Amino acid sequence: MKFFKKLYDWVLHWAETPYGPLALFLLCFAESSIFPIPPDPLLIALCLGVIKKSWRFAFIASVASVLGGMLGYLIGYGLWDGVSSFFFEYVPGFSAEKFQYVLGHYQEQGFLYVFLAGLTPIPYKVFTIASGVFKMNFPLFILASAISRSLRFFGVAALFWKFGPSIKVFIDKYFNILGWAFFILLFGGFLVIKYLI
Repeated sequence: MKFFKKLYDWVLHWAETPYGPLALFLLCFAESSIFPIPPDPLLIALCLGVIKKSWRFAFIASVASVLGGMLGYLIGYGLWDGVSSFFFEYVPGFSAEKFQYVLGHYQEQGFLYVFLAGLTPIPYKVFTIASGVFKMNFPLFILASAISRSLRFFGVAALFWKFGPSIKVFIDKYFNILGWAFFILLFGGFLVIKYLI
């Protein structure tokens, strides 16, 4: 966990630089379509660094994530035949079998799938791309994405706004436990994709 503590400290320093919001925007955008690392640690670090800007950071994360989700949708809608082999081989959580299973339920459950993926550790990018592949109603896709991603990121901001600097003391004190819990949740999200979907 020493490595993760150093990484945490390094990420936290972005809140002290003018590049933190840009880094958050780029990470959220990429994570919604192609990048495997979730943006939550950077959002948390930025909120910890400047608690009074937590709402702003949540807004940046939400907008960037929905825009990145739109890119994922477009990848699925227009480019899937040409890029599917790359995703199946190199992006965790993707397989041809999972896509065929999801296709059978997507017309009825697409809004729920996107909403749950946007709100939980389930890899959101799988469902942004799947939405394009399965031609989900685009306004409904945007609505599900906007609601779920905003709930997720503004929920984080609310914690920092409510508890202020004391939450940093809590995170520092229980960093190892919280770090393991985060990675267990992230791994659990991939297991849901692997075994249930």
